[in-house]
Amino acid sequence: MPPVFTVCVISVCLQVTAEAVIGGSVVLPCSSAEPDLKLQDTDVHWRQNGSIYIYDIIKGKFSDSMAEQDPRYKNRAETFPDEYLRGNFSIKLINLTHTDAGKYTCYIIPSNEQETVQLIINGV
Repeated sequence: MPPVFTVCVISVCLQVTAEAVIGGSVVLPCSSAEPDLKLQDTDVHWRQNGSIYIYDIIKGKFSDSMAEQDPRYKNRAETFPDEYLRGNFSIKLINLTHTDAGKYTCYIIPSNEQETVQLIINGV
């Protein structure tokens, strides 16, 4: 399935589709186009279907408030801290289940960037 691109007026938006299989893993892309990215001023919020808490990166670091993380994603969601300075805030989900299918959105603040990935899970 080809990527679907969405244009937003006030913020930068991108929508893509990713496919994976049950039990597998997938990297959901999220990157900032901000040329002068300052990690100490940057927060990134990953949500599924608009409200399910997946992962937060606060001030360029893993959030200590992960107690709010949806239990389905505990120990199954990870990022790539060495890539943050390059503006890469992608997330990797492992041990996928059929309930992982849906829309994932990465919000980058304060640059008002948003990236949405539609995840499709195929049976084995």
